[in-house]
Amino acid sequence: MTKDGIDELCSKVEKCYHIFSKKWMGLIIHTLMANPQRFSEIHSRIPDLSKRMLNERIKELEHNGIIVRNVITSSPLKIEYSLTAKGNELGFALQQVELWAAKWL
Repeated sequence: MTKDGIDELCSKVEKCYHIFSKKWMGLIIHTLMANPQRFSEIHSRIPDLSKRMLNERIKELEHNGIIVRNVITSSPLKIEYSLTAKGNELGFALQQVELWAAKWL
C-alpha cells in the first residue's frame, strides 16, 4: 500500500472512530440491530440517556447515513428508526469489538 493509500485509510478509520466513539452511539446502534424502533423504545432501553441527547445522537447518525427515519402513515402516525446497510455493517463490526472487550477487559 502506498503512503497516500495509508493516509487515506487512516483518515477514514479516524472518521469512523469519531462517529461511534461519542457517548451513546454504540448503544444506540446496538439497540437498533434487533429491529426498527421508535424514539421512546430506544430511550427506554438505554438507562441514563436523556431525550435531548438521544435526539442529538439520532440526528448525527442520520446525517452520517448510519440510521434512517421511517414515517409509517398509519393511524396514529408512527416514526421508527432503523439501521441502513451501512449501519448494519458498522453494527456487526461493533459486535466484534464487544466480543473482544468481553474477553480482554
